[in-house]
Parts: sequence; structure tokens; C-alpha cells
Amino acid sequence: MKTAAIYARVSSTQQKEEKTINSQTAALVAFAKSEGYSVPDEWIFEDAGYSGASLVRPGLERVRDLAAEGQIQAILVLAPDRLSRKYAYQILLIEELSRNGVETVFLKSPRNETPEDQLLLQFQGMIAEYERAQILERSRRGKRHRARQGEISVLGGAPYGYRYIRKQDMQAAYYEVIETEAAVVRQIFALYTITGLSIGAIARQLSEKGITTQRGGARWEHSVIWAMLRNPAYYGKACFGKTQVAERVRITRPTRLRGEHASPSHALTLISRAISGLKSRYHH
Repeated sequence: MKTAAIYARVSSTQQKEEKTINSQTAALVAFAKSEGYSVPDEWIFEDAGYSGASLVRPGLERVRDLAAEGQIQAILVLAPDRLSRKYAYQILLIEELSRNGVETVFLKSPRNETPEDQLLLQFQGMIAEYERAQILERSRRGKRHRARQGEISVLGGAPYGYRYIRKQDMQAAYYEVIETEAAVVRQIFALYTITGLSIGAIARQLSEKGITTQRGGARWEHSVIWAMLRNPAYYGKACFGKTQVAERVRITRPTRLRGEHASPSHALTLISRAISGLKSRYHH
């Protein structure tokens, strides 16, 4: 009898709430019994709410550790896209497990025993990756449209000083001010724009006073204060899509001598607007 581990995964919160991961696990447990696999209870791993586009998942990490330690002979998974949404990651994981003598068995996939099975598996992987790209694009367009309509729901979490109130049947999502935290926010902007303290000095002062951060920490980091000062939500313009992935531009001495310069940071523009708005507000 082969010793095996079971791996199940769902990515979205909705799937997690609907317990679809339990149905995966139940199907795999039944399959293991029918095929004669021995699966200890502690070797049933579930990654609920983890994206298949990433390999950093606690359950998957434990499965890979067991394989490397030589403790399992097989891993049972519902389908290739549960292992990963990216075909390249599927192949990487299957080959890694195979090198450790572990067979990857998919409940809803060919057995990968013939060239035809391997070809079909490759097609399934590519189709899963294509479907994920489609889902991401539809989600991006939908969120952008709702953002243009002024809906807060696309932003999700709220910055320090606010509480995010989820959308209900008769009410749209909105930010609710937390008065105790709002006082701290006003203090931070006053110390920076009026008193003229540096960001580091503000962080030290808040830490010394015992004011807790948004996550309940006792120490305020330089980066946290900087992010608050440049966040447009504090002057009434919470923005969607204000960051984007771009190639990092490294300006070296030779490039400067050639007259090449990095474009001005958008963050500086945001903070200058916030500071000017606060100054006019305090002066009045």
C-alpha cells in the first residue's frame, strides 16, 4: 500500500465560505480508499484562500517537505489547476516531486503514462493559465468601471483612521471615521506640516507615547508614516489603481552625465497636494 498525501486548494474568499475545499478533500479521501492509498489524517493539506499563481502556500510547502524527506510515495490532487494555475509551475512541481520518488495523481486528469496523456495534461495546464488571465482581466475591467462610478467597494481595506464598512443590500460600501485614530492622523500631519518634524522624529514620538499602529504594534516605522503622508484618502480622494508595476529605472553617474533622469515621483505630487490642503485648513 502506497503512503500518500492529499492536497486541496481554493483561491477566493467566496469559495472558502462555500466550503468547496471540503468537497475536494472528501472526493480525494474517497479516491484514496478506492485505489488503496494510505493517507494519515495529518497529511491532508488544504490551502483555503491562496492563489494558484503563487508557489508560496503553507499546505503546498508541507507537501514538498514530506516529499523531500521521503515520507510519501504519492500526492493526490483533484486537478492540475488546484496544484497551480500556471502550467510552468505545474511542470516544476511535478518534476520536483518525481525526482523525490513521489507520483502526482490527479483525480480529474489523465494518468500521465503515455505521450498522449502528457500532451493532454499540457493542454489542460495552458487552458487553465489562459482562463486565469481572462478572469484577472475581467476583474480588472469590472473594478475600474466601479471605481469610475465612485464605489468604495473596489478599494477593500481602509487606511489608518478609517473603518471599511462592507456593502449591504440597501447600502453601498463606505469608510467610517475612527475618531481615536483620526486624532492621531491629524497629529501626524500637524507635526509634519506645521511643527516641521522629520518622518523619523514623528515615528519615534508616536512610539514613545505608546500609540498603537493599525495592526496593534507598539513601534511606528518610517515607511508607515511616509505612506500615510502621501495617501490621498486623507484629503478626501481615495484612489483606485494609484500604483502600477513598471520596470525599475536605475540612474547611474554615466546616465546622469548623458542627461537622462528619472521621472518625478507621483507620490511627491500627492503629498504636496495633501500638505498644501492641510496648511490652508489649519491656517483658517
